[in-house]
Amino acid sequence: MKFMHIPGVEKAISRLIMGTGDLRKLEEPERTMLDAYIAAGGNMFDTAHQYRNKEKILGQWLAEKQLRENVVILTKGAHHDDGSPGRRVNPQAIRKDLMESLERLGTDYVDLYALHRDDPSVAVGPIIEELNEHIQAKRVRAIGASNWSFRRIQEANEYAASHNLIGFAFNSPNLSLAKANEPRWEGCVSADDETCSWHSRNQLPLLAWSSQAGGFFSGNFSPDNRADEEMVRVYYSENNWERYRRAVKLAKEKQVTPIQIALSYVLNQSFPTCAIIGPRNPEELQSSILSMNLELTSQEIEWLDLQREEIVK
Repeated sequence: MKFMHIPGVEKAISRLIMGTGDLRKLEEPERTMLDAYIAAGGNMFDTAHQYRNKEKILGQWLAEKQLRENVVILTKGAHHDDGSPGRRVNPQAIRKDLMESLERLGTDYVDLYALHRDDPSVAVGPIIEELNEHIQAKRVRAIGASNWSFRRIQEANEYAASHNLIGFAFNSPNLSLAKANEPRWEGCVSADDETCSWHSRNQLPLLAWSSQAGGFFSGNFSPDNRADEEMVRVYYSENNWERYRRAVKLAKEKQVTPIQIALSYVLNQSFPTCAIIGPRNPEELQSSILSMNLELTSQEIEWLDLQREEIVK
């Protein structure tokens, strides 16, 4: 397992993050999968207040295994579709969601806390001030954003710097080799070229959700197969099919699979990245670990991204 660091968090963070979006119960094969992730050296879990029961299940398992101090928990709050109607990116909703998340997880702190959605009509000042109160109270070690534009993150961090406060230490948007035609879910943000350039200049860590584009590179989809309406809506485009063809070609050269190339693409950017994964069995986890250890050159990344016609060896 490879690791990285995020300011404010003492523990090293595994670059493969175990997602909990599909953690519906704590039985087999869920226990086997969680145990396999820990055995492989993984130590970071992604969850959210909006996922509701998933936080409770994760907290129960960590308590049973007595692993809380050995792992890193990222949870998210202030999702619009979570409880009270209307937009919820405000100090009251942030406080409510965080306190409830801590209770569900059975812990008095989370290592990373991110705002699940944004509301650009709300000034960044009160948001940063509220989050800093929780840092001071040691309920949170580092703060970040999920599904915020890089411009809003920059605005928030400039406010923090000018008021002697702690700003966002990470960003967690969608990043994958297949580029989204439109948001997969309302309010979601995908990292485009401009966002990646900003991350490269600032070296702000990016924790990518849907890093394998919903299995777009698995071989289970084709331009003629339009049965999955969500995949068609979000990922079907000629540019993405060309990226798929290039991933297939490079995979053959490196004797791996196209989906491993796609995950390696996320983990070989010019700025620090982690990938949130959702393996269904230990074999898929091992496939992701191979992807993490697969080195891609900057020329290969650019070629996969359609930024060059050929790779100069």
